[in-house]
Amino acid sequence: MDSDSLHYSLDLAAGNGLTLSSEQRAALQTSLVILKRNYKFSQVLFWGKILGIKCDYFIAQGVEEDKMRNKKSLYSLNCIDWHLLPQATKSMIADVALAAQGRFTGDPSHEYEHTETRTEGEGDEATEVEVTVKVNEASRLATTVSNIDKEVSVVPRGAFAKSPSGKVQINRSFGGLHPTEAAKLHNYLHFREPVNLKKKSILEMSELNPALDFLDPLSEDIPKVCVLHAGSWSLQLERGGTVCVLRSLLWMGLTFFHVPQTPQHGYIYMGDGLMNLDLPFML
Repeated sequence: MDSDSLHYSLDLAAGNGLTLSSEQRAALQTSLVILKRNYKFSQVLFWGKILGIKCDYFIAQGVEEDKMRNKKSLYSLNCIDWHLLPQATKSMIADVALAAQGRFTGDPSHEYEHTETRTEGEGDEATEVEVTVKVNEASRLATTVSNIDKEVSVVPRGAFAKSPSGKVQINRSFGGLHPTEAAKLHNYLHFREPVNLKKKSILEMSELNPALDFLDPLSEDIPKVCVLHAGSWSLQLERGGTVCVLRSLLWMGLTFFHVPQTPQHGYIYMGDGLMNLDLPFML
């Protein structure tokens, strides 16, 4: 996000008691410009901060011409030196889910280990084998960023457009949602490959604009409770109704904002990198 959006997001996220110092903000403004040049990204966004016991991880993402696909995530321990995170593969995600427990340590090389007994073969030939899964914290960090992006990254409807060739780009004609529309959850979309869209009928698809309605709206998330507290989301108007703020209850620490009737929007994650497993009991 640009510097104005970053300040907006940080100020709103400060309600959680988490923010960046003036030194960290200054370091980011310089280092992210260098990062963009060195990696030849079309855009670099500050993604947020994941808290660790020894050190915190600052996360940035490099974006190519297609704003939604092939993002590269990087981490820093000091807002100056950046290191590329590996792509989160299916096998990595499975290993992390099995082995990594508890809070982040703040050491990228820290190794998590999980040993379990598995049965191989069938019938009389079945044998029990002890299997050990090892995964380092850098892989866990990459997996966590990927999971948060898949589940709670948000954009307003119309902010991005999909070209006939399939490329997702910033919609330069987007002037922001009308204040009335900004208060409705269905006008906010998951900024990742759609899941529910593929399940819609031909009749439902005929009512959509393929250039704008190519993502899943948050209103289709499960569970649903009410308009302003739709299961895993809290939607509020703040600063005298001039800013619309969404907070995830699934990944607590994810804050999204949009200023109605302007193209300004953004999101930031500031938290411990742990999914809120108590969500079903909060509804």
